[in-house]
Amino acid sequence: MPILPMFPLGGVVLPGESLPLHVFEDRYQKLLADCLASPAGPLFGVVLIERGSEVGGGEMRQGVGVRTRIVGHRGLGPGRFQLDCLGEHRIRVTRWLADDPYPLAEVEDWPDTPTGPPQVEVTSLLEDITHLYGRIDRLAERQNAVSPPPPKFENLPADPGDLLYALATQVPMGQADRLSILSAPGAQERAAALTDAIAGVLAIVEFQLTE
Repeated sequence: MPILPMFPLGGVVLPGESLPLHVFEDRYQKLLADCLASPAGPLFGVVLIERGSEVGGGEMRQGVGVRTRIVGHRGLGPGRFQLDCLGEHRIRVTRWLADDPYPLAEVEDWPDTPTGPPQVEVTSLLEDITHLYGRIDRLAERQNAVSPPPPKFENLPADPGDLLYALATQVPMGQADRLSILSAPGAQERAAALTDAIAGVLAIVEFQLTE
């Protein structure tokens, strides 16, 4: 099994999603240096922290994550770096290794499970997301707050599974919902998880509008 440097975080990263990172701990400075020098490319894995903190180590970690590529980096002063990263492919952790000097794990790629012709109602999902943002705009207006940027549906991936990841990044859902979407075996299950997540966010917005 390939061994990958790992960066546990307090949030779920989805394939195709941009990830800015601020590196300052000694262990992640070493991870950055090793990634940039690696002949395999500047790659590391990102998983969600189940329990614990991003700083200091000793956290409990999820076993599903995303292989992530460093696409840009710059120094911010002694021992501090800003990274621009991009989530690429879903992975599963088969075995955690010692955190020496940073988290390491044996991983395997986790492609979508083929389930026949994907039954993904893209038009319905786009309508649901558009409706959700309309209600969020209404709530922001009522609260004298700034509305979030509207969703963007241009240049969506052709692959149904990747398309669903792209749509999910535009829904302001919680980490549990994002993990359900990342962990869905295939496109059909991911579409169901995304539909549930949209409905959950909409229910919260509608409740706040009735207060």
